[in-house]
Amino acid sequence: MGSNKNIPNDKINLRLILVSGKTKEFLFSPSDSAGDIAQHVFECWPKEWGDEAVSKAEILRLIYQGRFLHSNVTLGALGLPLCKTTVMHLVPRENLPEPNSQDQRQKSKTGSSSCCAGCCIL
Repeated sequence: MGSNKNIPNDKINLRLILVSGKTKEFLFSPSDSAGDIAQHVFECWPKEWGDEAVSKAEILRLIYQGRFLHSNVTLGALGLPLCKTTVMHLVPRENLPEPNSQDQRQKSKTGSSSCCAGCCIL
């Protein structure tokens, strides 16, 4: 496979890799989100991936640089280069892993207006 073969200037070429190691390339726009990509791949499931087909698009998850992408994150937000090939993993997964404890602490700092910060126990 030649790299960067005829990739339009306004598109990002995603090479998606399944757990089995099978790969397929798809063209997307920077404004496409991970959810859009999962939906597109589900609707245009490659014939050679037939034995790994999933029942619904919602369980397809993208992994980029070791991290699960939330369905609303766009390729542009990830800073992916236009006109180039980027590799991501595609895995069927019902739920995303729990956020790490730092994310939890961040949420509890900002979202806990119900707690009174001035309480003290004597």
